Formats: sequence, C-alpha cells, structure tokens
Amino acid sequence: MTTELAATVVADVRHWLEQAVIGLNLCPFAKATYVKEQVHYAVCGAQTEDEALQAVHDELIALMETPMEERETTLMIFPAMFDDFLYFNDFAGAADDILADLGLEGELQIAYFHPRFQFDGTEPEEISNATNWAPYPILHLLREESIDRAVETYPEVDDIPDRNIELLEHLGVEGWNKLGIVTRVSADEWVKQCPVHGQAPADDAQDKQEGEDHHG
Repeated sequence: MTTELAATVVADVRHWLEQAVIGLNLCPFAKATYVKEQVHYAVCGAQTEDEALQAVHDELIALMETPMEERETTLMIFPAMFDDFLYFNDFAGAADDILADLGLEGELQIAYFHPRFQFDGTEPEEISNATNWAPYPILHLLREESIDRAVETYPEVDDIPDRNIELLEHLGVEGWNKLGIVTRVSADEWVKQCPVHGQAPADDAQDKQEGEDHHG
C-alpha cells in the first residue's frame, strides 16, 4: 500500500465519524474517544481472507496490549476486499471466532459497518440501514470496559436504536447523501498501487508468464 492511499482512506473514515456517527449523534459515546485521539485506524491492505483474518488476530492482541488511555478502540478498514456485504457479514462471524479462540470474550467485542449494510427484513436502500453504513467495510474492535462505562453514563442506552431510526427517517436518503460520505478508494485502485501486486497490469503479467513458458 502507499502512505498517500492509506491517508485518503483514513480521511474518508474520519469524515464519516464527524458527519454521521458524531454529527448525527448515532453513537453518543463516540465523541469523547474521538476528541481524545484514542481511536486507532488500522488500514488493512489484505487481499485474501487468510491475510484479513491474520490482521484481525494481530489487531485484537495489539488492542489488549496497548494502554486504554493510548488506544481505547480500533477501526479496522478493508479498502481492498469485501465489496459484497454478505461476504463481509460471514467474515465478521469468522472474526468473532478468532476473538473467542484468543480467550478475549468478556474483554473485547466486534461490531461492523459496510457501505451496503442491510439489516434482516429491510430493503437495501432503506435509510434505517444507514446506522451501519460506512465508506468502507469496517470492523470496530471495542473494549467491554468502554461499553460498561458508556452504559453507566447513558442510562437510556436501550433507546438509541429506535432514536437513530427515527432520526434517519426524518433525514431521508437525500439528507444522508448531503453528508458527503463516499468511498474514494476502490479495490482495483488499491491493488494497482500495491507495491507487491501493482508491478504490472494483470494481463501484462499473464502474457509475460505465457511467453516465458513458451520459450522455456
């Protein structure tokens, strides 16, 4: 990956946090952590599921090993994979399995967001899904301690989902679009600029290999 590409991805995610998650108060607990710069943005350049799962493993351990005052939460961002929401939904389940295998249940939780997130029983474009829409596929690694603390300071926590749906329905899809939450880095662009995979277009690489096989 290139530093410039990763910076663009993080900027898109920060814009989403500022405009939607914090700006619309979809998560009343997010602002304090964001303002204190305790959010870790892990831009994952994985291009296979195995690579992505290894990254999840590593980031879970890193979050546990980092003091809470330095890193309260982690956003794992996947700009090169999981364009299909159902595939990402399955991947999130596999990430939960890793958390359990590490013995971190009760310590950490994983939530997830996606540009085409869709709750059961809804249509793809229903605005109620926007509570979990994001510019890229994202796994949110949370500390249970943070959740417990948030619940103590916000006693109406159970009312948040209904409040968010009411707010979003009032906002509408048009209002949501005005927030400017977009995906500016495509998977193809990511692969093209990857130092490992972006050395040559796929067709050129295949032609080169066929030529070597023919002359060999």
